[in-house]
Amino acid sequence: MALKFSNLSQLYAHPFDTIIDVRSPAEFAEDHLPGAINLPVLDNEERARVGTIYVQQSPFLARKLGAALVFRNAATHIETQLSHHEGGWRPLVYCWRGGQRSGSFTWMLQQIGWRAEVIEGGYRSYRRLVKQYLYDDPLPFKLVALDGYTGTAKTELLAQLQTRGVQVLDLEALANHRGSLLGEQPGGQPSQKAFESALASAMCALDPARPVLVEAESSKIGSLIVPPAVWQSLCQAPRILVTADIEARTDYLVAAYDDILSDAERLQDRLSPLRFHRGHDVVDAWMAQIAEGNKKALTRALMEQHYDPAYEKSRKNHQFDVIARVHATSLTTDGLDQVASEIEGIVAQL
Repeated sequence: MALKFSNLSQLYAHPFDTIIDVRSPAEFAEDHLPGAINLPVLDNEERARVGTIYVQQSPFLARKLGAALVFRNAATHIETQLSHHEGGWRPLVYCWRGGQRSGSFTWMLQQIGWRAEVIEGGYRSYRRLVKQYLYDDPLPFKLVALDGYTGTAKTELLAQLQTRGVQVLDLEALANHRGSLLGEQPGGQPSQKAFESALASAMCALDPARPVLVEAESSKIGSLIVPPAVWQSLCQAPRILVTADIEARTDYLVAAYDDILSDAERLQDRLSPLRFHRGHDVVDAWMAQIAEGNKKALTRALMEQHYDPAYEKSRKNHQFDVIARVHATSLTTDGLDQVASEIEGIVAQL
């Protein structure tokens, strides 16, 4: 019988050695259970071919072709990727809806002697659990927002605080984006579903009895939407405000964003649309600084003329509970270590 999981925590606590996603590579790339490996029993082309025959010719012909392909591909996986497993290996298998693809593969593994099981409802049941956790159920955590102007090293502080044992939820890392107009990261962002999978997995690993420090974000990180329940909790969270002089912020950002500041074409492309918001004269000045390669002047101008005004406007539109203010005299390694120590002490009192 297929295994049914009633919530994400139960699914994540499964006792199996390996989770196997037998869907096509394209389905797997969009989203999958955390930690799953992809052993497709139909590749992208085969899946499309079987589907076309099912619709245009007959379900019987499609199932006959599909069965041949599934068992042929399953045999290849057993001879290659799975050949090293001993008799006591316990895999948990799923496909799109817990149907023929996962059922056939699981049956074959069981015939060998492996203790394989299949997830009832497949990926669709898992996706429903993710949606329920992030969109429907109340979040069981006390979030504390780390706030401050652009360039106050909030992301780096989160990383330092995590190494100190503070519970941290790093939304930007999960979204693979630095959360600003120039925040693109190598590799691009995951799909919305994959972001939500990673977010749900990270949150399920947290202790509800302890506060969770998270960087104050907008409702979108790059192209990805922060689930409303998480966003609303973040808006209502008490805040620790990090401040620093603009000179220190400028120096920090020039170093942290050197990859972007060194790419003149990319900078021009990202900043040109701001003419509507900031005016032609302002953006023309930015373009001149890009052409000159004056990274420091451009960075300071972007903060003073774009990022800081946007931050101040956002604060005027929302009332936040600032429970502590921590000023960074510098944003060097030593300076950040001192700030992290202060924040650690504040969080410990909550």
